[in-house]
Amino acid sequence: MTQTPPPPLTPPPQIHPSALVAAGAVLGANVTVGAFAIIEDGATLGDGCEIAAHAVIKRGAVLGAGVRVDHHAVVGGAPQDLGFDERVESGVVVGTGTRIREFATIHRATRAGGATVIGANCFLMASSHVAHDCVLGEGVIVANCALVAGHVRIGARAFISGGVVIHQRVRIGEGAMTSGNARLGMDVPPYVNALERNRVAGLNLVGLRRAGFSRAEIADLKNCYAAVYHTGGANLAANAAAALAAGTAATPRGRAFLEFFTSGESVRKQFVRERE
Repeated sequence: MTQTPPPPLTPPPQIHPSALVAAGAVLGANVTVGAFAIIEDGATLGDGCEIAAHAVIKRGAVLGAGVRVDHHAVVGGAPQDLGFDERVESGVVVGTGTRIREFATIHRATRAGGATVIGANCFLMASSHVAHDCVLGEGVIVANCALVAGHVRIGARAFISGGVVIHQRVRIGEGAMTSGNARLGMDVPPYVNALERNRVAGLNLVGLRRAGFSRAEIADLKNCYAAVYHTGGANLAANAAAALAAGTAATPRGRAFLEFFTSGESVRKQFVRERE
């Protein structure tokens, strides 16, 4: 008679004796929790998460597999909203493989059952802040001391440089680059370089090439950019709509660039302007 081998043992969490892990927290396999870290009741950590010393994972936070949270970072703190009722149950969802460096903070959503969302493989550097109800796409980088206000949407693989401040409800398009210390209170379209106070300086060509965009795609984006910013019309959304109607976009990425201006998702209907 052939015997079935026993299933492999699942490595248990490795918890430092000084850490405080609530009985109601859910920890996956091979999780490590450092000295004096706090994992609150109702937090969920996926397999292979690493929580460094003095980090805090609040209730309602859900961390995907392989998330790393560095020293003194706080995931799931209450929103900085004077009208927020802390009895509201909401949370933060962090995608697999994301790294959250020391002293970074991510606040939970303001609406019951809602979540602030950080995509997979993001990198939040030291002392950065992501406020309540934000949604960050996959591979977003938020550099040191950057401040992202509430309800901001950041597209996949955008780069938010050090010291950048982003006003609430602003959209940052996919693959955009924001220069250090930029102040952004208007929407930033995909694939551009944003800088200073609500200014844009052309396409993020270095980023596009590194991302593997073809020459045809880059040429198309240049045409679409020119159709929006170089036609002389002050209404950028109207310029983009005219370019769409004229069939200016020759690739899906060019069309996505134009549709960013016309999608109806912009709260203020204001977009960064080209630097003079």
